[in-house]
Amino acid sequence: MDEVTKTDGTQLRRETAASLQESAEIMARLRGPGGCPWDREQTFDSIKRHTLEETYEVFDAIERRAWPDLKDELGDLLLQVLFYAQMAQEAGYFDLKDVADNLNAKLIRRHPHIFPPNDGGVVVAADSAAVLRNWEQIKMEEKKAKPAAEVPGSMLGDVPRTMPATLEAGKLGSKAAKVGFDWPDASGLFEKLDEEIGELQVEVARGTAASVEEEFGDLLFTAMNLARHLKVDAESALRYSNAKFRRRFAAMESKAGASGLDGRSPDDLEALWARAKAEEGKQD
Repeated sequence: MDEVTKTDGTQLRRETAASLQESAEIMARLRGPGGCPWDREQTFDSIKRHTLEETYEVFDAIERRAWPDLKDELGDLLLQVLFYAQMAQEAGYFDLKDVADNLNAKLIRRHPHIFPPNDGGVVVAADSAAVLRNWEQIKMEEKKAKPAAEVPGSMLGDVPRTMPATLEAGKLGSKAAKVGFDWPDASGLFEKLDEEIGELQVEVARGTAASVEEEFGDLLFTAMNLARHLKVDAESALRYSNAKFRRRFAAMESKAGASGLDGRSPDDLEALWARAKAEEGKQD
């Protein structure tokens, strides 16, 4: 590496560090006294759904090969990291430096073929397959060194909590079914859906937000297990329905013409939807 390249690299690192420092300071100001009311109200739980949305938007930009969009979406994803780190610092858990230090240590630890261990041993990784084997072995050793799992010895402990909730629900149901804890067939799940809808309606009437969320979660969990019994990929099924809704709504907009959909009565909107649905059926 020549001297010019070294200088350029050092300058880039300094500029990057300065930009990240400014981002962290902006977030601290937004959350601080006299800051943004919305930002100050947020909690770890309220931000979660935004993190998921931003992650999917990153995926979408990559799939579209929309590089300017990806730059913007990665910034939005970085905002989530800054948000969590700032809230954690306020609570005394950790700060952004701790996050970066932890990541740096992990990257070095899991790449012993690039960063030799302190014991002087040499780790050779001839190809990417060898790198992955080393990575998985190191991960296993790290896992053993961590405190015991939330439910020690539970057979559900093998189901990662990091996967999408729809997939996790199906995996949990499949695991429980192996010991016979399951509905005999789909008919029982239809009954369970009715039961969960009734319980949700009760909590909606009571107006307790936390209970409504819990009951709605139970309803979704039951629906995911029904999908498992019917051998339906819940994620694919929902994506298909999303695409269908997009098509039909676009058809409504087209039929509405220049006047648009705003200000139309519910009956008019329902009639446009029915027409869009009927015409789509004729094309199938």
